[in-house]
Amino acid sequence: MKLMGAEILVECLKEQGVTTVFGYPGGTVLDIYDALYRDGKIEHVITSHEQGAAHAADGWARVTGKTGVVIATSGPGATNLVTGIATAYMDSVPVVAITGNVGAAMLGRDSFQEIDIFGITLPITKHNYIVKDVKELASVVREAFLIANSGRKGPVLIDILKNVQSEKADYVPQKPVYPRAKAVPPRALESAAQAIAQAQRPLIMAGGGVIAAEAANELRALAERLDAPVVSTLMGLGAFPASHPLFMGMMGMHGTATAAKLCLEADCILAVGTRFSDRVALNRDKFAAGKTVIQIDIDNAELGKNVPLTHAVLGDVKEALTTLTPMLPECRREFSAHAKELKKAELAAQKAPELGHRILIEAAKLAPKDAIVVTDVGQHQMWTAQYYPIEKPRTFCTSGGLGTMGYGLGAAIGAAKATGKHVILVTGDGCFNMNLNELSTAVTQELPITILLMNNHALGMVRQWQKLFYGRRFSQTDVRKKTDYVKFAESFGAHGMRITNEGEIENVLKAAFALPAPVVVDCCIGNDENVLPMIKPGQTYDTIMTEWEEK
Repeated sequence: MKLMGAEILVECLKEQGVTTVFGYPGGTVLDIYDALYRDGKIEHVITSHEQGAAHAADGWARVTGKTGVVIATSGPGATNLVTGIATAYMDSVPVVAITGNVGAAMLGRDSFQEIDIFGITLPITKHNYIVKDVKELASVVREAFLIANSGRKGPVLIDILKNVQSEKADYVPQKPVYPRAKAVPPRALESAAQAIAQAQRPLIMAGGGVIAAEAANELRALAERLDAPVVSTLMGLGAFPASHPLFMGMMGMHGTATAAKLCLEADCILAVGTRFSDRVALNRDKFAAGKTVIQIDIDNAELGKNVPLTHAVLGDVKEALTTLTPMLPECRREFSAHAKELKKAELAAQKAPELGHRILIEAAKLAPKDAIVVTDVGQHQMWTAQYYPIEKPRTFCTSGGLGTMGYGLGAAIGAAKATGKHVILVTGDGCFNMNLNELSTAVTQELPITILLMNNHALGMVRQWQKLFYGRRFSQTDVRKKTDYVKFAESFGAHGMRITNEGEIENVLKAAFALPAPVVVDCCIGNDENVLPMIKPGQTYDTIMTEWEEK
């Protein structure tokens, strides 16, 4: 049957199982929006800004494991997606971004709202397209979804000329094609298994690739078989239960001292689905010097890119762990007992938590058990990683690679729409002010989002660096905005509450979590509450361990 291009797009989205899209209409996508309206089977969530829509599609994808979809018009609508697309690219999140562009007759003439979004997004997408022929549209959409979900997942952009959306072509329905994991080379697994079996002090490092591969159960089976302690990257939180006796916390610049010591003491590091970013392997030449290092990753470009390897295993993490685990002997190790003692000692030595930390500790106790946690970027992000235990995969969303301030509220909207569960957004006043317009979206959608706004009247993480390394010259980081966030929330139709001291935490949080609607909790904390420990890039763990212990 013959359909308009816009209708073909909608039919292809339904083929792929899309039920919800996020976006903002405009002139060059009017045919798409008309087709969505006439079809009526895909829910569209209009946000306050296209960047918020991109982050919402990202949040949807992270909590469901499915592909998020965002739609924007040409020109500024398309460019407003760029930060959200780059965020998804850095964190390997499957998103399909659909933009309109001017018609073929106007292309390349600097027409109104014309922009080369194809060229702009080349470095931040797995693949992108500009569709100039309606007969190619269906195959492009189907291929885009396959690419977004194949191998290392990521965003794909489809730019569709306006005339293509109204022109007609034959449409033949097809069932979606799903990616198939390639077999992991058996020799690579055999050599890795031999190296692990010979190790006396193996350490497992879990990254976001474990979650992307749906391999949390396989990771747990491997750790328990080996009796090996597990540490996590920021993106890997939730890949291994925080309450498990073998879990030793987050590693890296703001990780636990236990994780740092274990990285020093281990004779074998098994890195699963992680790329050894600069926030983890702070000094690539010394990070794992003299150790056996095994990396399992689906992206060949990441194998050995940041840290020299002893063994590289290219392939799907789930497939690799499923094959690897039975090849290894079951055992009980002194190293895991030692790790548990280190963790116990670190917890016993911790100082009384400051107000911001205490709020997160209590939130973890009082929040609904199936709540999803979303963060923006900065001190509050690291405090959440340190103090809020993440038990399951796909219950924690954060911008780890690009470090996008303003990510949180859009992502929280996407997560809440996808699951219907209570979402806790931990943000700072700096981040919140970047995209606070999306509070109106959350209110309109009647979403159960509790916003814990860590309000220290500062850009906390940058200010902390200025305090430690720039002689306390607080250049533009003591913000001191005069915004009353309780009144602001109420003006948008949300609920507003405030915490000013420890005695108020329990009652305020209970009241906030009891409301199935957007709530802004203005958490008034001091601007000298720091993220500790903290390692400067280029340092090694061994050079700072004594300093940590003294503090």
